[in-house]
Parts: sequence; structure tokens; C-alpha cells
Amino acid sequence: MTGPRQTQRLSADDAGIAAAAELLRAGKLVALPTETVYGLAADASDDRAVASIYAAKERPSFNPLISHLPDVNAARRQGLFDAPALALAKAFWPGPLTLVVPASSSCTVCSLARAGLDSVALRVPSHLVARAVLQAAGRPIAAPSANRSGRVSPTQAEHVFADLDRRIDAVLDAGPTAVGVESSIVACLGGAPRLLRPGGVPRAALEAAIGQALVIVEEGGTAPLAPGLLASHYAPRAAVRLDAEAPRPGEAWLGFGPEPDGALPALAFNLSPSGDLTEAAANLFAAMRHLDDQRPATIAIAPIPMRGLGEAINDRLRRAAAPR
Repeated sequence: MTGPRQTQRLSADDAGIAAAAELLRAGKLVALPTETVYGLAADASDDRAVASIYAAKERPSFNPLISHLPDVNAARRQGLFDAPALALAKAFWPGPLTLVVPASSSCTVCSLARAGLDSVALRVPSHLVARAVLQAAGRPIAAPSANRSGRVSPTQAEHVFADLDRRIDAVLDAGPTAVGVESSIVACLGGAPRLLRPGGVPRAALEAAIGQALVIVEEGGTAPLAPGLLASHYAPRAAVRLDAEAPRPGEAWLGFGPEPDGALPALAFNLSPSGDLTEAAANLFAAMRHLDDQRPATIAIAPIPMRGLGEAINDRLRRAAAPR
């Protein structure tokens, strides 16, 4: 859980937009209006800022987050768009469509926001205030709904304050949102485009724009590829041993808090020597990938407490350790 803080109410004018963008660039949390609901926004390129979203929402697992951009050109710097993706972007952006595409070599969306995947979920919203903030911030902005996990999505600033007052830094109050369904999510990752989640753009309109039928993906599998879809996820090549008190000979080590007595292996990383769960969440995917890239047979992982973000960290570690 994030510590108490004063939550500012910002007006949806030039000064408020500038203040919201400055807070986002500083790694802070700001609730922003979109065409559907208020989103809890943070700098998608900053692992620590993204971890703060999960802490504020008390989100139970690290699912990929949609990164919001002000226009198509900004989105294309983050992802690789094939012909269907370009056609969909041209037809429906700005608007309630999210495209899941391969991350580009210039992608700045952090590993935690992508849940360790090599793909990235991108959207250009149509709400003018949101787009003004995105333009001023100059970076991708992750923004799931601005409510605690499991509660009703907020359609006005007062709903955000009821759930998140003193847990986030500001609410940009642009009045009630035009309540609508969530964005449609289409994956363009090679082969036929796949509809991951029905939403604000009808399926028939999506298919008309690309001149072919979408593959319909049913929920299933072990971890989300995008919001609204369960699918395969980043898992290490190495075996994973959870709740390890210390590394065994030949194992890589992923620590948390004070290190065990005795010498650590050369291949070791501590998610947070001070035992800070937000820091640990911010480091999780990058640390796992770093260790796994060295090709150890096994990664031993220290116990992570089941409180706050520890629940989400343990959820993802259990998935990484599952038989495959």
C-alpha cells in the first residue's frame, strides 16, 4: 500500500494540464479522464511509477497495462505496426481501440508495464484533455481505471477521491466522463489479427477496416497477454525454486531483504535489500530476465511476504515456477 499523501484536485485548464504532465514526468500518479472512465496514470517508461499504480489499486497480479499516446506517430515509436495494425490505427484512432503489437527497438514502455512480454499494448484516446496531457508529458502513459482493484470503475472525479484519496498525487477533474464500454483489443503479432477483447469498436467495423475476419480468442491459459485475455506469458528458461532460504551450489539467486549468511553466487540480484515491496515489483521482470539470460539451470528465489504488492509478486513467481 502506498503511504498517505495529499491528493490535489487539478482543473481541466491549461494550468491543470501542465501540472498533471509535470507530475507524471516526475514519476507521480495522476487520475485522468478518458472517453470511458477515469484512468490512474503514470509514466509507462518508469518501472517504479508503474509499480505505484499496482500499489495504489491493490491490484492482485501484474497484467500488461495499456500505454496511452497522443497520436499514431508517437505510438509507432513504441511498437512495430504491420499492415493490419496500420489500417486499424488509421480507421479508429483516436478512439476506444487498443492494439497489441511487437515492441520496437525504440520502445520505452518498461518491462513491468509489459509484464515482461516482448509485445506492447497501445492506445490513442479521443478525450481532448487526456490527449493534451499526453502531448505535454511527452512519454507513454499507463492508465488502468482509477479505482481500487475489484471496485466499480470511476466516471467522475468524486469516485476517484472516494477510492484513492491520499493514495495518489492528483486528480485532473474534467467532469463526468461519457460512460462507455472498454476499448476493443486487437493483437497484430503476425498471422491473422486476433480479437482479444470486444469493446468500443464493433467487430464488424474492425473486420471491414482490415478486409479479413478476426480470430476470436477465448480466455484461457496462465497469464494475460493484454487486459482481458489470458495467454502465454514470459517465463524463464531456467527452473525456478521458490521460498528458498539460500542458494544451493550452481543456482542463481534472486534475493529480497537481508541476504542469507554465506557467500552468494556470482549470478545474484536482490529485488530490494531494504525489503521495499514497491521497489521489488519495479525490479521483478528486469531482474528475472537478467538472471535467465545467463542460462543458469535453476533460479532460487527468496521468500516474498504476502502483503501489499507481495501478493502480486508471488502470483507472478508461481506462474514462472509452474510446470511447462
